Amino acid sequence: MDKALQVLKALEKQAEGSVNGDDFIPSIGPIKGEVLEDIIKKYKPKKILEMGTLFGYSSILMARLLPRNGKVITIEINKKYAEIAKKNIEAAGLSEKIEVMQGNAIIILAEIKEKFDLVFIDAAKKEYLAYLKLAEKKINKGGIVIADNAGIFKQEMLDYLDYVKNSGKYKSKTVKVPLEFHEDVEDAMEISIKV
Repeated sequence: MDKALQVLKALEKQAEGSVNGDDFIPSIGPIKGEVLEDIIKKYKPKKILEMGTLFGYSSILMARLLPRNGKVITIEINKKYAEIAKKNIEAAGLSEKIEVMQGNAIIILAEIKEKFDLVFIDAAKKEYLAYLKLAEKKINKGGIVIADNAGIFKQEMLDYLDYVKNSGKYKSKTVKVPLEFHEDVEDAMEISIKV
């Protein structure tokens, strides 16, 4: 098993063990991870922008599928989580491919000049539309935007969902997925392609 896969498995175990505790880790986990993997295998992005790093699970999952010159830039507001993510990324042998930027995505996004093929949003739900609007000019045509928790946090994301479905800038669909470790609860990911 490669190093990245080992770290992912360890993070899955950690998240599973935290489900009913106060230290719950809301990692995307393997079920949504599979959706992400399928998208990356299908569209073959080279550059990925992520809002919400947490412990680095999704960054590692995405980066291990990128070509050698591929890159993930991930933004995490919580300093402690950003440090943990950096350690996990190093353990996964992916420090070359993943850059962790610690701070408020609203501020950092305004400073990023690079262009991206894929954007993954899994941070403050009420801010999704603000993140997208700041990232929009940096997304290549045909680029994919994936928004997590479009099921359980739908009410907090209504402005975002309305925008990707009705602005004419995206072709968008909702993919329903069971919530990790709570298979009886349905969540969703909103997958939007920039037209």
